[in-house]
Amino acid sequence: MQVTIIGGGSYQWSPKLITDLLGTPSLAGMHLVLEDIDPGPLEKMEAIARIADDKLGSKATVSSTTDQRRALDGADFVVVTISTGGFKSMAVDIDVPARHGIMQSVGDSVGPGGINRALRNIPVLAGIGYDMEDQCPDAWLLNITNPMTTLTRTVCRETRIKTVGLCHEVGGFCMDLAIAFQKPHTAVRPVIEGVNHFPVICEVDVDGADGFELLAELVEELGGLDALAPAPGQPEAEPFSKLDFARRHLLKLTLLDRWGALLGANDRHLAEFMPGVLTEKSGWGASWGIELTPIARREEHQEGYVAEVDAVLAGKEELATWDSGELVAPVIDSLVTGTHRELPLNLPNAGQCPDLPADAVVEAICVVDGDGMRGRDVAPAPAPFAELLRRHVAVQELTVEAALTGDRALARQAFALDPLAGRGDLRDTEAMVEELLEGTSRWLPQFS
Repeated sequence: MQVTIIGGGSYQWSPKLITDLLGTPSLAGMHLVLEDIDPGPLEKMEAIARIADDKLGSKATVSSTTDQRRALDGADFVVVTISTGGFKSMAVDIDVPARHGIMQSVGDSVGPGGINRALRNIPVLAGIGYDMEDQCPDAWLLNITNPMTTLTRTVCRETRIKTVGLCHEVGGFCMDLAIAFQKPHTAVRPVIEGVNHFPVICEVDVDGADGFELLAELVEELGGLDALAPAPGQPEAEPFSKLDFARRHLLKLTLLDRWGALLGANDRHLAEFMPGVLTEKSGWGASWGIELTPIARREEHQEGYVAEVDAVLAGKEELATWDSGELVAPVIDSLVTGTHRELPLNLPNAGQCPDLPADAVVEAICVVDGDGMRGRDVAPAPAPFAELLRRHVAVQELTVEAALTGDRALARQAFALDPLAGRGDLRDTEAMVEELLEGTSRWLPQFS
């Protein structure tokens, strides 16, 4: 069996994906291919893979290449983890909107940063899909690159390749919820409708109890929502305590109180879907406990990933081989062995999200087994969430079309319709769009 990682030189993603894959018994003896346009990190990632193979006894073979078509030849599964333009392009995504009064906590899914990032990445994902049709037409494409919804939608729309988007946000929140109530993670069973980084948990069972009621009781026990907001001199909460949980999820707990459903992603992602959160009055999210993430901090994180890899290769640290919590290896295992799993997956809408258009890529709890993947539930969302989701899906559809055609008018429409990107003066929004396209033009040949 062959698994190919496109973007296999990623210091952030490749080490954990490699150890997850090589630590999965059903994949013993696999051939792992690492592909990247930058040959620099590939030698290191090959070495990491061989260390993992020795440690785990997986009897794998490993190769690397900068030739995408060669990497895809004969693949059974293709994992995509790329970032077109890297930090240089992301700096433009963050800095230009800031000059126009729009601050972003992440800038990779929606809002001006998310749309501009999509315009860069969509043609690349389409190209991977086209090459897969030639080199490995029966393979699955497992996408973990953001913006996940638009990129997964692109491959599903433009090719015949079986494609799924995989994100750890829902799983991470459910684990957090389980810890807060001192339950095993398997005790938390959510029902979800939404899109990536804005998944609406319409109901959640926590070990047989109504999770919404438990959370309402938790908020009351802690003194109410106002008592959870950041304040000067506020004492630190004990890590993983109920207070720590509530403070870190203040935005979603507030929306549960106001709108009647929960959201299953980190508050810093959720904030960008709602124009009333990242405002000057809120301290650009500070009053919700949300911090902005400047490029400098991302570069610090990257330096940490590089240092970890270098330390392992120098023999100064042991390679971590525990389960990372990412979904790539479990999904492949279920498809290969038929093992039944229920996971949050991003797939074309076939009725699992009744509030959203057919074929739009949506995030929901799905069944994955030897027969493939399919939605488990049919879950309508409360009206405010449903309307906001429809707006974002409309923006995402415009974004895909603009990226594939190079139509600047469609791009301007997508930015204007987005709740965060388009909340200012229309002419100023259009000026921001032109600055973004110009500032990242080297990665946007379709708009030349």
